[in-house]
Parts: sequence; structure tokens; C-alpha cells
Amino acid sequence: MTGKIFLVGAGPGDHKLITIRALELIQKADIVLYDRLVSKKILSMIPKKTEKIYVGRAVGDDTTHQDSTNDLMVKYAKLKKNIVRLKGGDPIIFGRGGEEAEFLKKHKIKYEIVPGITSGIGSSTYAGIPLTHRKYSSSVVFVTGHEDPEKKKEVVKWKRLAKSVDTIVIMMGLSRIDVICKQLIAGGMDAKTPVAVIQNGTTSNQKMITGTVSNISTKVKRKKITPPTNIIIGKVVDLSKTIGWKKNA
Repeated sequence: MTGKIFLVGAGPGDHKLITIRALELIQKADIVLYDRLVSKKILSMIPKKTEKIYVGRAVGDDTTHQDSTNDLMVKYAKLKKNIVRLKGGDPIIFGRGGEEAEFLKKHKIKYEIVPGITSGIGSSTYAGIPLTHRKYSSSVVFVTGHEDPEKKKEVVKWKRLAKSVDTIVIMMGLSRIDVICKQLIAGGMDAKTPVAVIQNGTTSNQKMITGTVSNISTKVKRKKITPPTNIIIGKVVDLSKTIGWKKNA
């Protein structure tokens, strides 16, 4: 017999957006393995007696980092511990939760996946940008702007996305925003298409700048926007002027 691993989404940043199930699990866990984007307020909800281990990975860190996280999950599961693998946002939306579940399945370790509000949805909602809208957007796509460095070539077909979807949500794409926007324009997207870049979405430090696919890269540099960010592209961005409710920090 082994312990059980709970792959849990902590939500997009605002600690009040964590789910009841997630809160229940972190308060009963023997060990919590947590990521970089889990807020301090959520970590403070974990009982002092619970062992907390940081396993976060920043952009540029060694790709073998995931191997050590996997090894820790197996190690503690074999000690019959209940482990929460706590991730920012949702565990299986660009959170490697699917990979970890595959690994646990292979090692015959019990697990449960607990969804969380992904930052792509949370940050846009707090910014007053509805990702879908009957007048402006009947389709939305979530795309990573930072692919696995071990891939031999980029998989995302930016040029094809340019005219095939109404709203594009790009996660982890700030460092490549200039290249991405140029690819979208080359694919036929109108250079005046509205873009929003949301920094620290849903938190008290939330900041948003807007522009178009032709000038947003310049604005990002001028305003010194830094990760974590979400990039929203599409006509729905303009609705933030009307229904936006959370002021910038």
C-alpha cells in the first residue's frame, strides 16, 4: 500500500478563489509540494505541522527539475503519506498535471486531480474581458507562449491561429510577444486587433496594459511589464473599457 497524491489547482492568484476541495486537502495533508506561483496567503492556510516543500520552477531552470519532483512524490507515497502537489491555476492547463498523473499511474500510486481556476480565465475575468461574447467571440483558444525547450521545433502554428479563432489567450508568452504578434500579422490578423497584457492577474498587484498586435510589444517594454502575465488577443479586449471592474495596482 502507498499514500495518495492529490494534484491540486490553487487558482489564479487571489487566495479567495481557491476551491473548497483544495482548501480541505491542504489542511489535511501530511506534505505539500508547492509551485512558484502559489500565493503566500494560500501557503499560510496550510497547518504549521504540515511539511511544506518548494518544488517551483522558473523559466530557464533545468528541465530535469520535473524528475526530482516526480521522485519526491513517489518517495513520500511509499511512506504512506497523503501528499498535495499544489499548483498555481489549474493542474492540467499548462501545469504538467497530465505528465505527473501518467508518472504516478506508471508507478501504481493512487492519485486524484482537483481542478482550479486557470489564470487565463481568472485574470481576464478580473480585467473585465469576457473571453466569449455573442457579438464578438464564439471561439477561444488557450496557447502556451513558452514551449518545452526539448522540442526540436515550435509546435504552435501562430499563422494558422491568426484567422481561425476569435479570442487567443497566451500563457507564459511575455518574452516572445514581439515574435508572436509578428507571426499573427503574417498569418493575416488585422494589425489593429486589440491586445491586453495582464500582469499578476486577480491579485492586489494586478496591472493591465492594452494596445494592438502592432504596438503591444513596444508598450510592454515601455511600461516594464514582467511575468507572470496573460496575453489576451481579440475584439473582446475592448469590452474592458465598459465592464472592467478591477483597477490597476
